[in-house]
Amino acid sequence: MRSHAIAAMLKGADRRSIGRSNEVKKLVLRQPRRFAELFKCLWDEDPVVRMRAADAAEKISVTLPELLESHKQELLGLLDEAEQTELRWHLALMVPRLSLSASEKARAAAALRRYLEDRSSIVKTLALQGLADLAKQDACLREPVRRTLEESLRAGTAAMKARARKLLKELQN
Repeated sequence: MRSHAIAAMLKGADRRSIGRSNEVKKLVLRQPRRFAELFKCLWDEDPVVRMRAADAAEKISVTLPELLESHKQELLGLLDEAEQTELRWHLALMVPRLSLSASEKARAAAALRRYLEDRSSIVKTLALQGLADLAKQDACLREPVRRTLEESLRAGTAAMKARARKLLKELQN
């Protein structure tokens, strides 16, 4: 395949569809060296390509989180700067899969706390998940994240309340 093939596979239709992102996921899982090509698509000028690239990259990172490591600083920067709702969904789940230093965890947690101010209930709910995932790795984050989850139980959307209940149980174990 040509070098632009992944971006081409992610084009088309609208943001309500993941298009061929599952095909891209399978391709990259078979050929992990193609992850860098997919990763570049997170900055594509087309928001549909960015969204689908984030979807595929997040799904790939469940199986091969090590593919994210060489892109850690770029990913943390994107977590800070991303405004596109669908990109934020996936970044909130990917970043805690990185091997992060204490300062990088604090930076990621600060960005995810900002995501709690997003208009999208999905972004807010996945930010809670990302915060809890970070807190599981860092005892210093557990208490502040626990308070955030408890606040979400009181004042969050229905999805946030359900996720916060689940995450509080996980953090207590």
